Amino acid sequence: MKNTRNNNERNCLYNALVQELKEIVQKLKDMGLKEKDISSLLLTEQPLQKLTVSRSHRIYLGENHKEVHLEPLVRSVYILFLRHPEGILFKDLPDYRKELAKIYSEVRPYGLSERALQSIEDVTNPCLNSINEKCARIRSAFVKEFDEHLAKNYFITGERGEAKKIALPRDLVVWE
Repeated sequence: MKNTRNNNERNCLYNALVQELKEIVQKLKDMGLKEKDISSLLLTEQPLQKLTVSRSHRIYLGENHKEVHLEPLVRSVYILFLRHPEGILFKDLPDYRKELAKIYSEVRPYGLSERALQSIEDVTNPCLNSINEKCARIRSAFVKEFDEHLAKNYFITGERGEAKKIALPRDLVVWE
């Protein structure tokens, strides 16, 4: 009899908590949050891993130094954004063309061909979609390593018209 009573109380409490959670979720939706954002809030927090940029501009994650594979230009864009924790407005990308070219020449030490220079021109032209394509490749590389909730700390994010940046705390970035 006592066991049945405890089960009934637990079921009652469970149902009340589920109902309360549903109401909270609905309030969050009413405030404009998307379901995927709400579900990510409910996930257990994993600690962020350090990100290492080697002398050869390779990018590694964690203590095991698992390499994040990015094409040279994509990696150069990533390093550019890592160097600017305040973020970069896409419309201001032409101002970063020389810095990106310098990074790219270090990532790709066999020189910058006309084609490479044109690629830098394209990626820093806010009227073209090249920067969005590079950001999508960066995002994809990190989503392969982490779930979306954790990965968003490592890839370039930002609202439309605002500075885009990498949210990873810079004390977790190691420059060799």
